[in-house]
Amino acid sequence: MNWDQIEGKWKRFSGSARERWGKLSKDNWETVAGKKDQLVGRIQEKYGVVRAEAEKQADDRALAQKAERERHAATRL
Repeated sequence: MNWDQIEGKWKRFSGSARERWGKLSKDNWETVAGKKDQLVGRIQEKYGVVRAEAEKQADDRALAQKAERERHAATRL
């Protein structure tokens, strides 16, 4: 799942991502609104990680979301 798709499906993505990054406030999630650079910045700020690590975490979550969606679609067939 690319970040353009995530931005379009932000409510679905943010629900599962909130479990991953529980330190982010509701206001943080509203500010991020599907924008990768905003999410990366908030992860850096709240978790004290370097940019490369924050980007990796965000991309890993996006890949996991894609895999979950594909599994769900496969079970409906």
